[in-house]
Amino acid sequence: MATDIQKIRNIGIIAHIDAGKTTTTERILFYAGETHRMGDVDDGTTVTDFDPEEAKRGITIYSAAISCKWDGHTVNIIDTPGHVDFTAEVERSLRVLDGGVVVFSAVEGVEAQSETVWRQADKYHVPRVCFINKMDRIGAGFERVFNQISERLRANPVAVQLPIGEGPVTNPGGFRGIIDLIEMKALYFDREAQGTKIDVQPIPEDEQLRAEEWRSRLIDAIALTDDEAFAIYDATGDLPADQIIRVLRKAVVSYQLQPVFCGSSLDYIGVQPVLDAVVRYLPSPNDVPPVEGRNPNPKKADKPEVRKPSEKEPFCGLVFKIHADEHAELYFVRIYSGTLKSRSRMLNPRTGAKELISQIWRVQADSREALDEAVCGDIVGIVGPKESVTGDTLCDQQNPILLESIDFPESVISMAIEPDSSADRKKLENTLRLMMKQDPTFTAKISEETGQTIISGMGELHLEIISKRMERDFHMKFRTHKPRVTYRETVPGKIETEGRFDRQTQGSRQFAAITVVVEPVQNDTALNVENKLKPNAMPIELQELLVNALRDELKGGGVVGYPLINLKVTVKDVEYHEGETTEVAIRAASADAIRRALHDGGAVLLEPIMKLEVVTPEDFVGNVSADLNSRRAIIVNTELRGNLVALTAEVALSKMFGYSNDVRSLSQGRASFSMEPLRYDVALNPPDM
Repeated sequence: MATDIQKIRNIGIIAHIDAGKTTTTERILFYAGETHRMGDVDDGTTVTDFDPEEAKRGITIYSAAISCKWDGHTVNIIDTPGHVDFTAEVERSLRVLDGGVVVFSAVEGVEAQSETVWRQADKYHVPRVCFINKMDRIGAGFERVFNQISERLRANPVAVQLPIGEGPVTNPGGFRGIIDLIEMKALYFDREAQGTKIDVQPIPEDEQLRAEEWRSRLIDAIALTDDEAFAIYDATGDLPADQIIRVLRKAVVSYQLQPVFCGSSLDYIGVQPVLDAVVRYLPSPNDVPPVEGRNPNPKKADKPEVRKPSEKEPFCGLVFKIHADEHAELYFVRIYSGTLKSRSRMLNPRTGAKELISQIWRVQADSREALDEAVCGDIVGIVGPKESVTGDTLCDQQNPILLESIDFPESVISMAIEPDSSADRKKLENTLRLMMKQDPTFTAKISEETGQTIISGMGELHLEIISKRMERDFHMKFRTHKPRVTYRETVPGKIETEGRFDRQTQGSRQFAAITVVVEPVQNDTALNVENKLKPNAMPIELQELLVNALRDELKGGGVVGYPLINLKVTVKDVEYHEGETTEVAIRAASADAIRRALHDGGAVLLEPIMKLEVVTPEDFVGNVSADLNSRRAIIVNTELRGNLVALTAEVALSKMFGYSNDVRSLSQGRASFSMEPLRYDVALNPPDM
């Protein structure tokens, strides 16, 4: 029986590493009746962390899709990684989700990766609710984290719950329950019954004034977003629960407010209200704007194509993930419109290829259920396509539409890889191709200079995980060499140069001379070529050829061979001789102009600078700071978070290899850190050339 689209919720659980995403997901699946026992991250028994490396390390590496039922609704959940090395998993998940549950630790609060995932959710206009987890930990602070959400994320949080107590349950004044500010009731969760029994009581007297104050703040915030609610509030001084829920849903769907909940997933407190919030406040596929794309036909590309979330519309879906193994490739697709049937053929408008959909699967983490068809609003796995990659659109052949693809960050670290024997070289190539298809932030290419195969990724852990998977799942035997930084090149200042080509061959002359201005551009990694020639300086088709030749030359790399970034090239002048200025001459003159600009302009090497956040107990701040100074890190901020200190620094990636082990030994294993790419800057200690 088809599910009412209004009763579908496609949500992601997103957060910084170790905030409790996977534990929260496990509790959700248990309370929704999807599992009969709760898995444990430490034991490696969770449903969504089913990959052996995830179970071993106790972290989420791959986004996992799973569905459950709650209050008559179908909730499709994607549990995403928190580690910055796997940011692509978060990026592609948010691209196809309608809503998100953002989990924060009540101790650490808003951390570096919290900011990253929040920005990603902003980028894709994903409405969200917040869950402040770990209220039972030493150093937990609801109000502190609530204020951080407002200040550091520039968000508009509204508390709909308050904790009764903070810190360990066994301590006096420890966390023992939740105040529901909408119904003005106290909720106590029975730990012995694993939170399945909820005792609803009046709010304790000593919490009454605090609850009234926070409820007043909630109503003030939502009344300003709705005229009808404001009129009721103005007349009566209060709002009934149904009005609060109605207005809050409208404000969440329109990105105006973010409701904040609290609890402790590990101790079974506060998870069911989060499920209620998903159903109450986050949008169905019907509540989000119809998807827009363009017609792949160049003659019709200027007119936008729109697909509404209806089964009557032509089929349209986006491939947001590919899981590859030795036997088959499973494509995860979000269906935006129409119906997808097994054994049908759909168009990939990017390639023009017709892809066979041989099987459709309802994916439950690592288990699957076969389907004959899937409809708009669904997230399913399909088997059959051959040419499609992550970010591709699949659509009805008669009604083509090309949706916006998914942008992924550039890789920042690379290392050489070689098979144990030459007989395995072809197998290694095929395995790397599959790995690249699955993970858009992983690349593999053969160096033209050395002939080595170079693999690149988002960090040491990223490359380590991929290497382990190749060994385990593809039975590959190979050797890797020390990771190295992927440098870039640019010119430090503006320079004007001329490139010339003048050669007599077989009685005919080939000639071209061009003048270009090459200059650095800040905060733009693209390579831009601008044509400032007059229309009559040279035939238009040759001007287009010149621009493309310069662009190709820039893509060829810099003086040392590293990719060029942050550059703008302006074509200022050209010397054109009719009959003598040929394509060969233009390309040769372009190459000469760029080569001269890089040499005369003193091309410099750039290295990736990382934003580093280290969270450590106060006792170890001195050790950690001294170590960071030895790595030429610049500490830009120090912040107290309960009984912990967060150090934010900027540091060259080349100085951070092996930092995971070092920071553990400096802090007796009690510090944690996260790192993400910030910018490229001039390399102070360039590698030997």
